[in-house]
Amino acid sequence: RRLRWSRWLPLALGVAAVAAGQSPLQRRVVRDVLEYFHGRSNVHFLFKERDVDGVIEREDPSGTFVQLRVALAQTACRKRAPQRHCRVLESRRKPICLACYKFDTSDVPKVLDKYHNCGPSHHLAAKEIRQRDEAECRAVEEAGKGGDTLYLPGMFAFSRGLPA
Repeated sequence: RRLRWSRWLPLALGVAAVAAGQSPLQRRVVRDVLEYFHGRSNVHFLFKERDVDGVIEREDPSGTFVQLRVALAQTACRKRAPQRHCRVLESRRKPICLACYKFDTSDVPKVLDKYHNCGPSHHLAAKEIRQRDEAECRAVEEAGKGGDTLYLPGMFAFSRGLPA
């Protein structure tokens, strides 16, 4: 019986992340980013984590905010038919994903809010994209902080039922 790539890939990448000295929440973000990236319809090959940088992890009473950049490298393995050993193709795509996550304070932290942006490394320098990323990450960091949070359209669309 074949295992789906989404089941074994995070495990293999988690092992690599432990070696890099990342916190459990940082490893969880990296796994989630890879799952998100591989879930995109335009991605046909498996990608491996090349590097993680720009790591920020801050705690406040509402939870823990994690921001990081994951540099990926394309492998020779197709996404639909993964193999145990996938060779990295040095001359192929090397996207970088920015990820911002806010976790609550429970024993098994739940994601309160998150933001991903994956693209070619040269696109991350564009001023408009960088400004949008910064604004999105600030909004993610504010998640769960009570009364001073922004109201976004649709946030409370289903919070009230019809009168009885």
